[in-house]
Formats: sequence, structure tokens, C-alpha cells
Amino acid sequence: MTILFTHLKILVVLLCLPLLANAEIYEWKDAEGHKHFSDRPHPDAKKITVKPGYSYQIIKTVYDGDTVVLEDGRKIRLLGINTPEVRHRDKQADAGGDEAKQWLINKLQNTKIRLQTDEELTDKYKRTLGHLFTENKEHINLELVKAGLAEVSIYPPNLLYTTELLAAQHQAEQAKIGIWQRPEYAVQPVSSLTEAGHTGWTRLAGKVSNVRNTRKSVYLEFSDKFVARIERKWLFLFPDVNNYLGKNLEVRGWLNRNRGRFSMLIRHPSAIVSMK
Repeated sequence: MTILFTHLKILVVLLCLPLLANAEIYEWKDAEGHKHFSDRPHPDAKKITVKPGYSYQIIKTVYDGDTVVLEDGRKIRLLGINTPEVRHRDKQADAGGDEAKQWLINKLQNTKIRLQTDEELTDKYKRTLGHLFTENKEHINLELVKAGLAEVSIYPPNLLYTTELLAAQHQAEQAKIGIWQRPEYAVQPVSSLTEAGHTGWTRLAGKVSNVRNTRKSVYLEFSDKFVARIERKWLFLFPDVNNYLGKNLEVRGWLNRNRGRFSMLIRHPSAIVSMK
């Protein structure tokens, strides 16, 4: 019972450490060698350093509008958003890519940030996934969306700040600022798809002529050239997909080509917009 009680005391103190970050914490051992912690002095106790629940860091490098490198070497991919690509070797920059990168450089100069992660810590490229906040409590991911420099791109199970991000995107889109005023990102009819397809993030609109089910996915068929695919494991996030049948919809994302047909993976219902 004594050992259990001691462990419980340690647990309580450790849970409270973020609240006691500016207080003095003391550690000591009793005659049986069990550790004790307290915010009050005790004979033979030593002070220990309490690290807060998060720390601020300096940005070392800004790769583009949604990817940075921290001073500790971690490469961070901002969650919940996507900015246009900047120039990579032989690939030209997407419209708005340089603007997003420069905005981020300017915003992060002479400031420190803290990182907040979500369900998935890294992506397939080993980049750390998260939201960045400045010392002034500015949410960088959100500010990029507000400025019209990024579109919302939700990747379940990472759903933190989805409501805030989508509200900011709606305002930027209605105000036609940033990418929302660029012809490169205007919605295009599905019927305009050619054999060349489309590189980068795009918006397509058309009527759903069929809803097809397979073991792993549900397909919203717009034409013999294009389908939107929803993985079954994320269907619980969506309304009844059968209600999409016969509706005019806009879908947002990246095109993939397979067997002469284009498809777009829809990860979250926010990538589907009803057309009036």
C-alpha cells in the first residue's frame, strides 16, 4: 500500500507539472528508497527542473507555405492545410506558391513557435505533422487559410481545428482573396477533362450519375472519365453517400489516373461542396 500510495503521489505531481512550471519542485527518497515529490522543502530534498508541457523553438528553414524545419532538425508538415507548390528542380511553381512561402517567412522572422501534434505524429515521408503557434498565440495554419494562401485539406484521423479551418476558408473564398481569385483554381466542369488531366490541387464539378460500392471504397461516378473515391473506413465522417446520387457537386483534391480513367480520393466531407 505504501508503494502504491507513493506512486499515486508521483502521478498526481507529474500531471500537475505544467501548472507548476514556474514553481520549485523538490525530490527526495525515504528510508526505503522510494521517491517523493513536493512543491514544499523537505530535509535532504533536492530541487528538480520542471519543463513545461510545451516549448518554443526557432524555425531554421521554410521550404514552402506548409513545410518548415525546426532548429532541432525536425521537418514539419502543417496539418489541415495545403499551399500551392513552389518550384522544385525542373518543375515550375504553382500559382500562389511563392506568395505562401514568402508570407510564412515574413511571419516567422524573429519569433518562436510551438508545435501541437494530432493523432498521427508523422507522414509517409517521415515529416512531423502538426499545428504551429507563435508566442503571440497566432495559429499559423489558420492564418494561412484566412489570408487565402492555403486551402483546407483534412486527412483523417487528424481532425484538430477542422471547424475553425473550414470557417476561415469559407470567409476567404467568399471574399475572393488569395488563391480564390486566381483563374488557375476556378472550378472546372468534369466534362472539360482531357487526356492530359490536371496537375496539382484542383476543383471539378458535375452531376453524380451513379454510386458504386466495393469492399474497400465507395465511388461517386460523374462520367465515364471521372470518379470520386471515398474509403470505407472514413464513411462514418460523411452523410449518407447515397444522397449524393443525382446531385450537382464540386469535389476538391488531386487527380489520379488509372486504366484511362481519372479518380480523386476524397478523405473528408469538406472536400465535397453542393452546387446550387
